[in-house]
Amino acid sequence: MNLEEAARQLKMAVHDAQVAFDCIGLGELDRAQEHAITARAAVDAAEMGLRQALADMTPEEAAEAGDQAVKALEDA
Repeated sequence: MNLEEAARQLKMAVHDAQVAFDCIGLGELDRAQEHAITARAAVDAAEMGLRQALADMTPEEAAEAGDQAVKALEDA
């Protein structure tokens, strides 16, 4: 997994967490739980990618790859 994928996973987690929050407000607890679980899975995937990047990249490589990842997601 690269940093672009980790960033994408975090964006998905934010979305799923917001949907879970909204579902709670609507009293749709089954849907809230489903989205909370998918948010947690996305965060776990992102953390795994970040852990690998910490092990494999220099700070300079991480800064460049992170900048590219964020730009790629903004353009999508």
